[in-house]
Amino acid sequence: MEILGLVPSFGNLLYTLGAFVLALSIIVAVHEYGHYIVGRWCGIRAEVFSLGFGPVLFSREDHWGTKWQIAALPFGGYVKFLGDANAASDRASATLADMDAETRRHTMHGAPLWARAATVAAGPVFNFILSCIVFSMVLLFQGKAIEPPTIGQLQTVPVASAELYAGDQIVAIEGMATPDYAALYDVIEKLPVSQQLAYDIRRAGRDMQVSGPYPFPPLVTGLQAGSAAMDAGLKVGDVIVTLDGEPVPAFKQLQQIVTQSDGRELQLGVWRDGKMVDFTLAPRRVDLPLPDGGFETRWLIGMTGGLFFEPRTETPGIGSLLSYGPEQALMIARSSISGLYHMITGSISSCNLRGPLGIAETSGAAASQGWISFIWFIAVLSTAVGLLNLFPIPVLDGGHLVFHVYEALTGRPPSDRALRVLMGIGFFLLMALMLFALTNDVRCP
Repeated sequence: MEILGLVPSFGNLLYTLGAFVLALSIIVAVHEYGHYIVGRWCGIRAEVFSLGFGPVLFSREDHWGTKWQIAALPFGGYVKFLGDANAASDRASATLADMDAETRRHTMHGAPLWARAATVAAGPVFNFILSCIVFSMVLLFQGKAIEPPTIGQLQTVPVASAELYAGDQIVAIEGMATPDYAALYDVIEKLPVSQQLAYDIRRAGRDMQVSGPYPFPPLVTGLQAGSAAMDAGLKVGDVIVTLDGEPVPAFKQLQQIVTQSDGRELQLGVWRDGKMVDFTLAPRRVDLPLPDGGFETRWLIGMTGGLFFEPRTETPGIGSLLSYGPEQALMIARSSISGLYHMITGSISSCNLRGPLGIAETSGAAASQGWISFIWFIAVLSTAVGLLNLFPIPVLDGGHLVFHVYEALTGRPPSDRALRVLMGIGFFLLMALMLFALTNDVRCP
């Protein structure tokens, strides 16, 4: 992927950059606030809370003595605690030696081990909390689909049936019962591919049979950043009507042809706002996570589909809300760890690891698909940032926690010389990882 291919125009560049900075700023602010507030609860004083690096654009000092500032380079942030030599929380040994015992207790390096460990761990933990809250709030906003499947609103598709209306309960399709959405999706896999099917519905308490479209048409409900579909110009709401001149009423039909394409160019006839538009694109090889933790490589164009109707929803219960967020965050964390393992072992392409350009592109794409898509992306990225920071690499929070474990086991912290060497190694590893990910942004399709 060429760098210029990320942004077709200067306006899109500003949009992508703005979305990236906003997403990153929210995640960094939450991460650093976790360090700050837990440190304060543990009696550790913060001298500086900075969002960004470099020249200070705005600052103010609160009554706790903490200087809150926004810096010119919005690609990170830090909390500098009392007794820190710099933003990386290196120990200022000379300064600590001149402090009395009470003042030293309020420094990061003079506080009890439990207080230091809690303060370090709080950053990633707050990232996970942010993710869980966002996931649950999205569920609360969108609602939980009512069962049996009930039409909330019909999508605008070229083959929509005038015989189906909002409020209709779908009892069966082609004689196969659909008591819930799990059964509906099972039925979809068994249905014959046809533009019109027989629906048994319940309307205002009356049972009747009407005709309706294939329930899962090739309707674009989402686009993956950097995908063939997005690069070709497809938009959410488009409906793929023909593929290589042949009608494709079913999403599974489109999926099968794309999977078997071996990457050859495909001609798409797309219905958009009542008009037909032609597109040409070539599917790309993508590594997809599997439920068992493995991966499979398939040819994809990078779009998600959906039902020809939006389900009628209800407000989810408190139990569903409390469990949904952690379940989503855990799934993303497990998938990320599995992906990293499979990249290291060579089972999947290393192109799955993307750097700042790839993340910026994804943030812009998510923002272009609506605010729900954008905040969902923020939650996913927040989980990834929290997970990355727990890696046992010096410089990262996980590395500091390893030092605390060493201190707990031996009764003494690592020496200043050992810390300098280990932090240098950690910085080198982190820079190498970032450079490799940045290289992937440029070379990978």
